[in-house]
Amino acid sequence: MDQAEQTSAQGTGALAAPRLPTQPGRLKSHQEDDVDLETLMDDMNTSLESLYPSCSMQSDTVPLCQNGQHTRGQPPPSGSKSHQPQVSPWQKVQRSQPVHILAVRRLQEEDQQFRTSSLPAIPNPFPELCGPKSPPAVPPGSLPPSQDVAKQDVKVFGEDGTCKVVEILTDMTARDLCQLLVYKSHCVDDNSWALVEHHPQLGIERCLEDHELVVQVESTMASESKFLFRKNYAKYEFFKNPTTFFPEQMVTLCQQSNGSQTHLLQIFLNSSSCPEVQGFLHVKELGRKSWKKLYMCLRRSGLYCSTKGVSKEPRHLQFLADLEDCSVFSLISGKKQYSAPTDYGFCIKTNKLMHDSKELRLLCAEDEQGRTCWMTAFRLLKYGVLLYQSYRLPQQKKPLLSSFSTPVRSVSENSLVAMDFSGQTGRVIENPAEAQSAALEEGHAWRKRSTRMNVLGSQSPLHPSTLSTVIHRTQQWFHGRISREESHRIIKQQGLVDGLFLLRDSQSNPKAFVLTLCHHQKIKNFQILPYEEDGQMFFSLDDGNTRFSDLIQLVDFYQLNKGVLPCKLKHHCIRVAL
Repeated sequence: MDQAEQTSAQGTGALAAPRLPTQPGRLKSHQEDDVDLETLMDDMNTSLESLYPSCSMQSDTVPLCQNGQHTRGQPPPSGSKSHQPQVSPWQKVQRSQPVHILAVRRLQEEDQQFRTSSLPAIPNPFPELCGPKSPPAVPPGSLPPSQDVAKQDVKVFGEDGTCKVVEILTDMTARDLCQLLVYKSHCVDDNSWALVEHHPQLGIERCLEDHELVVQVESTMASESKFLFRKNYAKYEFFKNPTTFFPEQMVTLCQQSNGSQTHLLQIFLNSSSCPEVQGFLHVKELGRKSWKKLYMCLRRSGLYCSTKGVSKEPRHLQFLADLEDCSVFSLISGKKQYSAPTDYGFCIKTNKLMHDSKELRLLCAEDEQGRTCWMTAFRLLKYGVLLYQSYRLPQQKKPLLSSFSTPVRSVSENSLVAMDFSGQTGRVIENPAEAQSAALEEGHAWRKRSTRMNVLGSQSPLHPSTLSTVIHRTQQWFHGRISREESHRIIKQQGLVDGLFLLRDSQSNPKAFVLTLCHHQKIKNFQILPYEEDGQMFFSLDDGNTRFSDLIQLVDFYQLNKGVLPCKLKHHCIRVAL
């Protein structure tokens, strides 16, 4: 028995590796270890075969490739197990064959199926959605097609020549683009901004209506044309005071008017009414340089001229332009470019791409009031209720705005009154003579306060006299060294409304300034002269009766009080850098 065990041990050692001769004591202990190890291996092998019987059967029959993986596409040969020699469990362990995991996964799947089958069945509340032949819950075509909204780049220029390229949607209106530019330029949105269609090669321009599509208008513009972003306070001024825009001798109503402003607007906005605007205009003949004075008539059906005096009989009226497919523009320099008889020219242009001025219907009025009346009537007869809805839209949104919204900096004439704070409580001064006296006292009080600050010392790093002569240059209403013609052009562009003003340097007196003010559609200039007394510099509009330490105080005062001016300062001309 011992000899057989020694022979078996020697054969096993010969398979593993040659080894050095060992002592008899150590060999005996090693033999005891082998018996214990063999018994342990038998137990492990028995447990493995009981757990994974299929694995132990397949591990001896399936041929292996490198890394213990079965050869793909080669099924195990049948009957190969009968030709394999019998090996001991110890040799099975030494072969280190991998355990096949497919049997383990199969057992797990069977166990999972057994567990789920033991749970109670839950009925499907929507069996029609799970059937293979059932129609889809949402039929195709019921949902709107998901189309990406097209975008387009638009280039907009500011009053100072700066340019900004803005990416807009194709359905964006002129009002939406103005609000976007106001947000990007950090301006105050007082609903007086406008987008101007400017054609330098034709010498014409107009303000887009708030409801017009920007991309649609741009498609009718030439490559030299561009959009301008500027103020236009007169955009909806005719809704506030229509009688100043429509003189009684120029408007003929189809029905008797009671003389109220509301009734006059209702006649223009009502599509069933037939108001007419008539009067003499200078008309440039097509293809010629000459101008001819004709009696014109503007109706909802179009613009007509009379071939016989002031007759409005149908046989004497000649059709000139349609309102539907045309827009009205103002001439920038009519006298220079078209030899117009006056400076109050306008034209009617078709809504199509135009490179030449031969197709323009050029007209010229006698004064600014006449031109404003014709152009305003053209807009009202063409757009009608759309203009009134655009005018009312900002007013309807005011109650929805929060109390923390940005305040409007344009001073409203209705919110400024003369106040007396001499007592414990303030009161409104209703007497005009008392208000003028209080204005004079306030001017003297500013003078005394400035003198006292000069004596006590100023906290400003600049000398008070030096500061008062330069502090106004930081204000938006100050336009520096511009000419009289340029100041008039800026006011005309931003709307001839009462109270529109700007300040500039005087060209005749280097130390003086000029206040340019619009009143009743006429532009007036007032010189601001400096006065020096006891080393202190003052400014005055009324020959020194009311004095101010700087121009900011002067503007603040005349925004509250009319004084010697024809009206209060209400809106200031502004130039925004985009």
